[in-house]
Amino acid sequence: MAGMFENLMNRGATPALQAAWSYTQARHRMIAENVANMSTPNYKAKHLDLGEFQQTLAKALKNRGSDPNKALELDGKQVKTRDDGSLDITPATKPGENVLFHDGTNMSIEREMSDLAQNAMLHEVTTTLLKGRFDGLRKAIAGRV
Repeated sequence: MAGMFENLMNRGATPALQAAWSYTQARHRMIAENVANMSTPNYKAKHLDLGEFQQTLAKALKNRGSDPNKALELDGKQVKTRDDGSLDITPATKPGENVLFHDGTNMSIEREMSDLAQNAMLHEVTTTLLKGRFDGLRKAIAGRV
């Protein structure tokens, strides 16, 4: 029974949605940390590149192909799949869009709020899509259509 359930969870878009969901959670924590340290002298804001994640995910999906038994393996600069299947997400120091401020920080609160709004929308989409997939599985298991 466990093998059948694992097989259902590793098929289709579910692994990609789970990876995107985990990524948006980590990105949200990172943005919140940046905002919390806004007035910390010499704090360098962290950055997770959404474009790099999308390219890494696309490459992993391409490498996986149509084989439902092959695990989704992400191997990028900032996002890698661990042995247990979870994601190892490593933010980089945000490149300076502007000159360092007088206290040595490199963060723009406007940019952080923009990133937060973008990330919140992506998280909402992945959450909604995952919920739909899980609801469909729950109905199939219960024998309802």
